[in-house]
Amino acid sequence: MFKPVDSKVNFPELEETILKWWENNEIPKKYMSRNESSKKRYSFIDGPITANNPMGVHHAWGRSYKDLFARFRTMQGYKQRYQNGFDGQGLWIEVEVEKELGFSSKTDIESYGVDKFVTLCKERVQRFSDVITKQSKQLAYWMHWDNSYHTMADNNNYTIWHFLKTCHERGLIYEGTDVMPWCPRCSTGLSEHEIVTEGYVEIVHPGLFVKFPVIDSGIRRTPNESILVWTTTPWTLTSNCAAAVNPEMHYVKVSQKEEFYYLAKSRLTSLSGEYEIVEEFKGAELIGLCYDGPFDELPAQRDVEHRILAWDEVSEGEGTGIVHIAPGAGKEDFALGKREGISTIAPLNDQGDFIEGFDWLTGLNVYDVNDRIYENLKEKGIFYRLEKYRHRYPHCWRCGSELVFRLVDEWFIRMDPLRESLARVTQNINWIPEFGMKRELDWIRNMDDWMISKKRYYGLALPIYSCDCGNFEVIGSEGELKDRSIEGWDEFEGNSPHRPWIDSVKIACSKCGTKISRILDVGNPWLDAGIVSFSTLKFREDKDYWNDWFPADWISESFPGQYRNWFYSLLVMSTVLVDSEPCKNIFSYALMRDENGEDMHKSKGNAIWFEDAAEKMGVDAMRWQFARQNPAANLNFGFGTADEVRRQFLIPLWNVYSFFVTYANIDEFDPRAEIPLISERTELDRWILSELNSLTREVTRALESFEPENVTREVEQFTEYLSNWYIRRSRRRFWKSGLLSDSSEDSNHDKLSAYSTLYETLVTLTKLLAPVVPFITESIYQNLVTSQSLGKESVHLEDYPVTDRNIVERELSERTRLAMRLSSMGRSARSKAGIKVRQPLEHIYVHTRTVNELGMLPLIEDQLLDELNVKHVTPVADAAEIVSFQIQPNLPVLGPRYGKKLGAIRSALELADPSDIKVLVDAGHNIELGEFTLEPGEILISAIELDGVSSVIDSGYAVGISSDISPELREEGTARELVHRIQNMRRSAGFEISDHINLWISGSDELSDIVEKHFTYFKEETLAENISSRDIPVDCYIENHDLDGKKATVAVMKV
Repeated sequence: MFKPVDSKVNFPELEETILKWWENNEIPKKYMSRNESSKKRYSFIDGPITANNPMGVHHAWGRSYKDLFARFRTMQGYKQRYQNGFDGQGLWIEVEVEKELGFSSKTDIESYGVDKFVTLCKERVQRFSDVITKQSKQLAYWMHWDNSYHTMADNNNYTIWHFLKTCHERGLIYEGTDVMPWCPRCSTGLSEHEIVTEGYVEIVHPGLFVKFPVIDSGIRRTPNESILVWTTTPWTLTSNCAAAVNPEMHYVKVSQKEEFYYLAKSRLTSLSGEYEIVEEFKGAELIGLCYDGPFDELPAQRDVEHRILAWDEVSEGEGTGIVHIAPGAGKEDFALGKREGISTIAPLNDQGDFIEGFDWLTGLNVYDVNDRIYENLKEKGIFYRLEKYRHRYPHCWRCGSELVFRLVDEWFIRMDPLRESLARVTQNINWIPEFGMKRELDWIRNMDDWMISKKRYYGLALPIYSCDCGNFEVIGSEGELKDRSIEGWDEFEGNSPHRPWIDSVKIACSKCGTKISRILDVGNPWLDAGIVSFSTLKFREDKDYWNDWFPADWISESFPGQYRNWFYSLLVMSTVLVDSEPCKNIFSYALMRDENGEDMHKSKGNAIWFEDAAEKMGVDAMRWQFARQNPAANLNFGFGTADEVRRQFLIPLWNVYSFFVTYANIDEFDPRAEIPLISERTELDRWILSELNSLTREVTRALESFEPENVTREVEQFTEYLSNWYIRRSRRRFWKSGLLSDSSEDSNHDKLSAYSTLYETLVTLTKLLAPVVPFITESIYQNLVTSQSLGKESVHLEDYPVTDRNIVERELSERTRLAMRLSSMGRSARSKAGIKVRQPLEHIYVHTRTVNELGMLPLIEDQLLDELNVKHVTPVADAAEIVSFQIQPNLPVLGPRYGKKLGAIRSALELADPSDIKVLVDAGHNIELGEFTLEPGEILISAIELDGVSSVIDSGYAVGISSDISPELREEGTARELVHRIQNMRRSAGFEISDHINLWISGSDELSDIVEKHFTYFKEETLAENISSRDIPVDCYIENHDLDGKKATVAVMKV
């Protein structure tokens, strides 16, 4: 006997029970050790999750994929490493610790103590790695949780040292001066990776128009003439050193209120009020013209000559067509300034305060000066106007502050020498989705040199030692550092290679012998994650182990950011170290949104916490929704979408399972008993087993090709076949009286075949689906298999199913699917006519798409008769025999194209054979009508039903039912309807499915005649021992019914 199954299941409660059972029986441990002796390996490297906050539902999406493919390969017998990763260095950790301590700037950290601050950062990482571990176990993400790697670990940091040493030996590392995005709040620069990926936010900035007075020949000011410039960063005007025009654009000189302004002709809309164009010319004529700067009075501007430069990057899209150039406050400006040899003024310190040389601005923060700048410009008479300008502007992705662009000294890795090799390595990888390769290659082609330094505290200590003589050294390992150290090793030894401990170690410059210190910078955090294909695979310690697992078979993360971050850093570091791809496959997926497609944010109130999702919707519902999503598209996720998953898949699957257990227990089905050979079973049994094996083949192919969405689609279709065709058409086989153990009659052979088939199907499904929905499959497997002393201890210790090609019957599947399609169309035709399926009809008329399908009709006739409750199936060669077609021109489409010729087209259509036209349209062929060639979409086809026939047409098929009902058919329909109501009464009375009853039906003579004519049918369908029309006992369950005007009193009593 199987454990009884409640048809009403609480999935989260079931999952909680399974979780405890797994833990108590050490199932994850047994699962991860089952293939230890296997010669097959499958290598996965986990993209480290940031251990800085609890896991969100968006993380659960990615981790479900990782677990799904790991389970699949484990069941296929592959040995795997099952190593989770935690990312735990960098600015993201620092900012959260600063918040906890109430710090507002870097100076607070130094006052507090760098050692204590870094220790708190490490403790935060450990705390949240514990939280995420617990959440991941709730997700059924099975890893060696006591062997997770940490990017803050010594080995990870020292392996990056090895990479940087290799880069240095190849001449790729340099210290450069450049204008970089800078966060004043965090006092650090941000790399191009970080800005492009996550940094842009749509905000409203001031659009400030300013007048720069023109100087004639650089000496005498021309009265009342100015170039008009525009900026959204007023603070940069303090550092203006030039202006730029496009020499090929058209510019004008305009007169307005006794002043003259120069600007691009296409940007005259920038002016406020009436004006007159005085002159028009090319931008080339303005080149070399000098002007007074807006802040010439500042000491920092002393001796700066302001002139107009040529720059073909100037566009007509915004502003005035004359661009204000501040080389110390803009990346492109800096590059132009170097090319043209103009001055560079850098106004800000690392906290965004104006430095000495800026008079009244010195000491003021960049975020606080706009209003004062406006007033100053007005006092000097060069303020023109101010507008609100909405655009996307870079922000710090950690603290949210607006970034500034600041001239800084940073350390970089040159990219140009690597681009060709990087592109080659990238193309060796299989990218899912396919567009990933193009996006990665685009980034590789256009990426600037990689800025690897940050002016912060907690992170990779860059092993760069710089000397005043111009030499710098890069240390490649802890051993080399020990060998080179001349001071501080004893103080450092025993500590992790982090600030401030590492900074105690001094070495001697190899060029001049001077004692030198490590630069204080820490590394870009993507160095930490990019090295894991080496550090986690023991690249430095055990090359044989590394060779066994490198390159990884696959990696996976969300693609919007990782093309420029993790994927990129993996590629760069692998190319530099071994000139090889780090992995064979990259499976990536898009972003998660709420159910309405909106960004999820705590402030919006639409964020869903992982625990809430797991405890309310259930993990299996989450995982199935994740798997069925096209990974190339954003996922709209919420409680409503989870309900849809439960309704469409989990509950139907559970209902099939519940149905089986209920009847198998009634009939004492024993899965250990001898069962009929498949060849001896009914066509219906062989069909579902054929479909099951086809499903196994397709699911295996999809998982091996990283197509989980195809897995769910195929499984949902199969579950529909199983529930709404196989079980529904097999119900009478399960309802047959008699226990399987009591008799060996032929009727029991059929019943045993049905039970065996459904049992085999359910057990195979649990194995197929175990990687996707591990809880429900475990629950079903435990009851159907383990409890019967069969199979394994857990479904997750089973082997993955393999297709038995001998069981796949393609022709049987094709004709059964034809029967399902025609039955569905027949039910639609009944629905159109308002005729219930319980009402028998005389004819179904069927037109198939092909001659081969027409030949299948005799083989599926019994199924159609039964499904549609008709007496005869009548094939028709031409759909016109059951429906006529009306052909009309699609006027909205044809009108603009043919105009007055529409009348000729209409006349040609009236002369054409509608059936011939329909055949061409259905086939997608063009239609030739005299001088006109029409496309299928240019013709409208409507069906007109014939008298006495209700019909449906679809994709070349046509099905019609005879809608005329004879008195005999009407009586049979009444009998069927009454049986249906008696079945409902059995449920309402609380009877068990197998209970036999006594039945009383009292009504008119006409109703009595119907019961008498169909007496056997009533007895068999309702399990009635006796049927009477008189002397209804008072203790019966009684209901009154109206059957199309026929009154009936019905009573049932359990025998």
